[in-house]
Amino acid sequence: MRVIPVIDILNSVVVRGVAGQRAEYRPIESCLCDSAEPLAVANAFRNEFGLSTLYVADLDAIQNAEPNFETYEALLADGFELLIDAGLRSTFDAETLLMAGASKIIVGLETWPSLATLEMMLQKFGPERVIFSLDLKNGRPIRKLDDVLSDDPIDIGCAVIECGVRELIVLDLAAVGVASGPTTLEICQELQDFARKLKLITGGGIRSSADLATLREAKVDGALVASAFHDGSIASSDL
Repeated sequence: MRVIPVIDILNSVVVRGVAGQRAEYRPIESCLCDSAEPLAVANAFRNEFGLSTLYVADLDAIQNAEPNFETYEALLADGFELLIDAGLRSTFDAETLLMAGASKIIVGLETWPSLATLEMMLQKFGPERVIFSLDLKNGRPIRKLDDVLSDDPIDIGCAVIECGVRELIVLDLAAVGVASGPTTLEICQELQDFARKLKLITGGGIRSSADLATLREAKVDGALVASAFHDGSIASSDL
């Protein structure tokens, strides 16, 4: 199972996500480094854990359509591989992000308009470059796609898989930064039952090596981690 460090960027610095309450996000305070500058935090992850693939949640782009391209450039120049959620809303946005150097782009339920446009993008760029993020809050989708009638997370997940998605994130924002433990396992297991070859990543609430072991036993392919690294509750020996 891959462990993928998360960098949440707001106002061009790394912030600590807490329960999806973005108005309350503040610059990160970490046991790993003394800076909230993205490159410093990324290097702390690499130096401490040997991890150089990053999930970048660009909140400036998600909320205000103002991507941090200079930050992406600096991270790429220092050898990091980036999975970027920049609040994509169109295939043009996706192409811009890929041209900026993203290894894979995150298509988030929070901002993406429809199943039809998702299918168009998968055809244009290929499913190997696209990860769909099933964005939840307390187990419920943040919104539904315009052309999917159901607001059930399993129905939405199955719809995007049938559309051609091969890699999917199940992310519960309500669990982010609150050390609740993973809350998405049931949804992950139902989606795994629906599509056995699906690559599945989950995030929100991961607090310890025991949580990582639980996800590994559930055959989840990847785990998004931030707060547990910064708090020191997951150490390099745990990986």
